[in-house]
Amino acid sequence: MKLEGRIWRFGSDIDTDAIIAARYLNQSDAKELAKHVMEDERPEFPKKVKKGDILLAEKNFGCGSSREHAPLALKAAGITCVIAKSFARIFYRNCFNTGLPAIICDTDRFAEGDEIELFLEEGKIISSTRNETISFPPLSPVMKKILNDGG
Repeated sequence: MKLEGRIWRFGSDIDTDAIIAARYLNQSDAKELAKHVMEDERPEFPKKVKKGDILLAEKNFGCGSSREHAPLALKAAGITCVIAKSFARIFYRNCFNTGLPAIICDTDRFAEGDEIELFLEEGKIISSTRNETISFPPLSPVMKKILNDGG
């Protein structure tokens, strides 16, 4: 599976309340949640994110509560993949449960706005902006099957 997109860069310890604030959890429609995704971290994000964009973070992305609303809101906003140095365990699994790939790799060599191609089966990211290739551990067969089955 190949994904292409522009990077939105975030820091460490972004919790699920920052991804989608608890005040919006009364919404059952993911498209409504998407209108508010990451707005407390970066108010312009919900209006500027585009289909195919990729969210990149530092360590411990998705910490906090175990709500599935967080990856659902990201996916509904158009995010096709989340890349981080590390994820909170439950958020990581919720990403795959909802059909949103979550990739663990060194994120230091990426900047906001970089254009990348991501090859999930091969475990590589090609940055056309920086003209370099970065490797990551390919997804396990179980995670690939979950994604192929649609989450």
